[in-house]
Amino acid sequence: MREHAADRMPISPYIRRLRERVGNELLVVPSATVLVWSAAGELLLVRDRDGGRWTTIGGAIEPDESPQQAARREALEEAGVEVELDGLRGVFGGPRFRHTYSNGDLASFVAVVFDAHVVSGRPRPDEVLEVGWFAPGSIGVPLSALTSVLLEAAGIEL
Repeated sequence: MREHAADRMPISPYIRRLRERVGNELLVVPSATVLVWSAAGELLLVRDRDGGRWTTIGGAIEPDESPQQAARREALEEAGVEVELDGLRGVFGGPRFRHTYSNGDLASFVAVVFDAHVVSGRPRPDEVLEVGWFAPGSIGVPLSALTSVLLEAAGIEL
């Protein structure tokens, strides 16, 4: 995947082609989010390159990719771990799931959210700055606005 220069964030070739046609206009983006849990009940978060805030693991679902495949791919790309999906937590979207990137690109996410656990690998940053395990209710790091909304919608205490 190539990076979007304005954000230093990976952007899929599919989204890049759409952006070449529509510019910064609003795109509805189906996405997969994977909430990776430790045996101790801690949530794996990653610190993104666009703003340095902490986020859940996830990203756009590519053409012909299932949400499950996207969730597993994102866990490997962002945190270097293979995960087993434990179930669907929910599907969330609407006005609270809009995001404006630092380059002005507008996106409205429809997030398919899975719970999961690591089956192979140790979390390490790859497409992100940092990874870390956090206890719900005492996360204590700056979260992206979209992540706060998503965790709240998913019923996870911040």
